Amino acid sequence: MSLVKEMDKKIDGKLTVKKEMDTKGKTRKGVFWPAFLIVGGGALLGIFNNELLTEISKNGFVASLRSFGWLFQIVSILALAIVIIVTFSKVGNIRLGGEDAKPKFKFSVWFAMALTGGIATGLVTYGVNEPIIYFGNIYGEMDKTGVEAGSSLAAIYAMGRSFYNWTFIPYAMYSLSGLVVAYMYFNRKQSLSVTSTLIPLFGEKVTKGIWPSIIDTLCVLAIALGLASSLGAGLALVGSGIEAIYGIPQGPMVWLALTLLITITFTLSALKGLDKGIRILSDINVKVFYIILFLIIILGPTLYSLRTTTVGLGYWLQNFWVWGLDSGEIGGEALVMWWTLYDWAMWIAYAPLLGVFLATISYGRTIRQFMIVNWILPSVFSIVWFGTWGGTALFWQQEKVVDLVTTITENGAVAGLWTFLANLPFGAIFIPVVMLTLILSFATSADSMVRTIAILSTKNSRHDEEPPNWQKMIWALSIGVIAFVMVAFAGGVQGVDGVKYLAALGGSAVLFIFTLQLLSAIKMFFIDKLEK
Repeated sequence: MSLVKEMDKKIDGKLTVKKEMDTKGKTRKGVFWPAFLIVGGGALLGIFNNELLTEISKNGFVASLRSFGWLFQIVSILALAIVIIVTFSKVGNIRLGGEDAKPKFKFSVWFAMALTGGIATGLVTYGVNEPIIYFGNIYGEMDKTGVEAGSSLAAIYAMGRSFYNWTFIPYAMYSLSGLVVAYMYFNRKQSLSVTSTLIPLFGEKVTKGIWPSIIDTLCVLAIALGLASSLGAGLALVGSGIEAIYGIPQGPMVWLALTLLITITFTLSALKGLDKGIRILSDINVKVFYIILFLIIILGPTLYSLRTTTVGLGYWLQNFWVWGLDSGEIGGEALVMWWTLYDWAMWIAYAPLLGVFLATISYGRTIRQFMIVNWILPSVFSIVWFGTWGGTALFWQQEKVVDLVTTITENGAVAGLWTFLANLPFGAIFIPVVMLTLILSFATSADSMVRTIAILSTKNSRHDEEPPNWQKMIWALSIGVIAFVMVAFAGGVQGVDGVKYLAALGGSAVLFIFTLQLLSAIKMFFIDKLEK
């Protein structure tokens, strides 16, 4: 009997392999078409009736964050706790792909792709602007905190809050989502998808029927909206710089030219594939980051930045639980909903599909190495970045070297960067370099995500194979159109409100899937038998 069963298993295995070969490279219609119709439909709606698209996005933004802000906060703390335990326990010794698996990329290349794959334009956009906005209480962020705007304590608060929003908590979301994808794919031999990460909770039945299409479609929608939001914010930022520095008024034509430039850049990179496009662009981008950061450390008030960074970290740790579980009742909507919860929605929108990308480049690494590269090092990099950029901006504001508060108040939430750069030694050189960095930052994030969207829209995708180029081009074009429409026609009090609405919608779309991923991770690593 055992011989018969063994023969049956071999036959079933051969039939499964043959079936997979027959479907390899074919479009997953249940994922591609619903996601594409919604994203493409949104782009068309924006072209023909941008006011309606803005209204729909705004209503969704406000409703989602007011209704589920408490859940966003709980999920963020839970993700951090799981990541800490996994990293520093025996689970961290497990190698992705098995004990004999060998990494494909050297450490520096791996870190460059991991860092730039998710960083997009965020650090450049808000490294100066966010601390100054808090410090000056520009949009009412400090009204309910008890901290006086413009005071020394306000500078410490601004730095601490920036660290809270941009370091260990958000990167824990990325890292955990990537880890569950990598572990299920490399060690438990499941499909390269978001759906497979829920098998520990629901069993194989979650991979049958309509569920895979629903789960992966929501994640594709979230990342498409998140990318459109990042690109839109980048357009607004570069456009404001061109206007402020070169006197060319920003408007639809400037934004259209920038959209075409950025979209062509990340599309070509995605079409080149992981080895010839994404890897090279990431390496260039991260080196530019290093150079800019080093120069500002040297040129800025280094001692003040170091002291403010240190005390800012202490202030964050002192307020860890209050900030971590406040959904707006304590800090107020201007601070919590428009900044922290928006940030969490943005990170969660990216997490599942960025997790797929992080998994594909992490074969052969241990779980601890995975967490060092995707959680610890990016968080430390963000602390140094905000400590340097934000610290310099806060010092100048207090010493009346330049009035960044007035600049942002009069010109929008992303305008302070260019005034800041103009006051640096060699500012005329810094400004075009930073503009180039912004374009590269978005391109290196978008090319990896467009590739990942195409992977999820293709049957039987593998981490070491490229998805169809025509899918990459369609998704890239759709994302570019939505971003242009939202930034051109959906500005608000902060100048980028329209794209913020999109990001929050993306995060809300996958909030519950991400919550299930966290529960799945708990069961997978702490209850089930581990696969080495």
